[in-house]
Amino acid sequence: MRTLDGRYELEQRIGVGGMSEVWRAHDVVLDRPVAVKVMSPGQDTSVERIRAEARSAARLVHPNVASVHDFGTCVTGPGGQTPYIVMELAEGETLAVHLRAGPLDWRIAVRVCAEVCAALAAAHAHGIVHRDVKPANVILTPAGAKVLDFGIATSTGAADPAPDGMLVGTPAYLAPEQLDRVPATPAADMYALGVLLYYCLSGRLPYEADSATRLLDPRRREPPRPLPEIAGLPAEVAELCHRCLTEEPDERPTSLVAALLLAEAVDARVYVPLQLSPAPRRGPAAVSPWTERAAAQVTEAALAISRSGRLAER
Repeated sequence: MRTLDGRYELEQRIGVGGMSEVWRAHDVVLDRPVAVKVMSPGQDTSVERIRAEARSAARLVHPNVASVHDFGTCVTGPGGQTPYIVMELAEGETLAVHLRAGPLDWRIAVRVCAEVCAALAAAHAHGIVHRDVKPANVILTPAGAKVLDFGIATSTGAADPAPDGMLVGTPAYLAPEQLDRVPATPAADMYALGVLLYYCLSGRLPYEADSATRLLDPRRREPPRPLPEIAGLPAEVAELCHRCLTEEPDERPTSLVAALLLAEAVDARVYVPLQLSPAPRRGPAAVSPWTERAAAQVTEAALAISRSGRLAER
């Protein structure tokens, strides 16, 4: 059995990605199970970059975010070091696994996406953009949904450091502006959230996606297909999904607004930051009437829910 730094015993590989492996492990010091993300050889395994990733994720203490416990390096050869991140081991299956059986009941879909939005609101309040919101990065646990893997997260407004011609993220969930290499903002996460919500409700993407090439073509998408009729789905949820998928970033709702609207729709409890830092805009833009109306409704709902004890804010 391989042990890292004499402390983390790697027991079983539970995930493999293009840049890393994730292992179920045992922390022998604190006697608890953990997940250890070890960077794959040959990838961009800059110790400083991975340490920065760990520090960003460690700032997020939220019930819907998988916590980061530790960071370290292990020797992989003469003078070589491979960084690793020790995280909370979230017991459950990813949302991607659940969606293989088809769309979710709308109440479950809305509750899950409300919790994902709450996690994003916490990240956005800290100036962090996830950039890879998708079903495989959401795990459903007995305690609720948890957002995983801030591996390509970046600071709000930061320029994309990837080489020219390389896009960061999962093609089906990339916002239109990400194809133009615009600095990352929370609006990009909200576009991905719109795709996620649409997929959970309908079992399909909101546009044709028969190849990665088509998804990455700047002209790839016609306007998103309307959601199919779903019995009982509140109109405000369908409208929220539509607004998340608008091409103009400034027209999308914030993660805070979305979390509260979705939670109210299913009488759920979410934990959101008291104040959300405003995202930098690409240029002057008017606030849409829908955004103003939704914000006013959400403010009233949040106050009412808070007074009744059904919503906890932090």
